[in-house]
Amino acid sequence: MGIDRGMSEKPHNNGNFPWRAAGMVSAMGINAAVCLTGGYWLGDWLSGKFGGSPLAWKMGGLLAGLAVAAWSIVLLVQKVLGDTDE
Repeated sequence: MGIDRGMSEKPHNNGNFPWRAAGMVSAMGINAAVCLTGGYWLGDWLSGKFGGSPLAWKMGGLLAGLAVAAWSIVLLVQKVLGDTDE
């Protein structure tokens, strides 16, 4: 008569959810800052090594850093949300 939820379902422990959310948001911000700073420095180094427009190299580095930051934040969120489902 009841809903069969299966034998493998575990009860959720949401008592630490605010701390997990705060930690995840902090990690996302730190991650974005590190990736963007690294991209800027990489663009600056590449402009000195290969010449050309320093602004173009730095903007390219920032865009690359932004792409890496977005990708790693997606992986971080998937990991955190995947852990709460188990």
